[in-house]
Amino acid sequence: MLFDSHTHLDQSEFDANRADILTRAREAGVTQMVLVGTTLTASRRCVELAQDDETLYSAVGIQPNYVAESSAGDWDKIVQMVDEPGVVAVGETGLDRHWDYTPFDQQQDYFDRHIRLAQKKNRPFIVHMRDCDDDILQALREAHRRQANRGGELCGIMHSFTGSLEMANECMEMGLQISFAGMVTFKKMHDLRSCAASIPVDRLLLETDSPYLSPEPVRSKRPNEPANLRYTANCIAESRGVSLEQLAAQTTANARTLFGV
Repeated sequence: MLFDSHTHLDQSEFDANRADILTRAREAGVTQMVLVGTTLTASRRCVELAQDDETLYSAVGIQPNYVAESSAGDWDKIVQMVDEPGVVAVGETGLDRHWDYTPFDQQQDYFDRHIRLAQKKNRPFIVHMRDCDDDILQALREAHRRQANRGGELCGIMHSFTGSLEMANECMEMGLQISFAGMVTFKKMHDLRSCAASIPVDRLLLETDSPYLSPEPVRSKRPNEPANLRYTANCIAESRGVSLEQLAAQTTANARTLFGV
């Protein structure tokens, strides 16, 4: 059994055949998934879909690239939505210097809001990172200091991780899990595969980030879908020198423990 810790099945790419996609996922052994919100509207849709299917769960938040276009009052509604049945995480949140859709100080404000909300509600938070590793680490260090004063560690996921092993190690020291998506299968991503092979097995998660990041050997096919998680899982299992069954069992157990399901 595999657990897709990050998918965007709420998106319009799946509207015409969402039931078929879920069937294919289950046939491929993907038995549980977290649907992750990027806006208030998307978060609400993730919650609705998860509440209609006991194998689906949801995360609610405003992704950094959408913060600038959020409306007054959206954040307050996200805060309220965390208490909805089936909501197991806050996010996705984080920072992004690749795209210039939201002023960076506004991204930092919302990243801090999400982390504080997750800490208050005892939920893991989901971190988006792109071209801003140092900024992410600085924000996480501050959140970790705050959490350490309360006698605990951070609880969250470095989503679709593409950083260095050194960065992963620091994130894990703060209490975070490291999740890999389809990019780890790309032919030139040797360093990322080496990183995935080095993560302690109890800190490792798998995801598709569908409809994005289709893995090899279906990289040219769009949209990506949860059934393709098996390719990412197989790639990481080979890199670690373990069976697919072993990797699937451990990463599924990790996800279930983290999300409390």
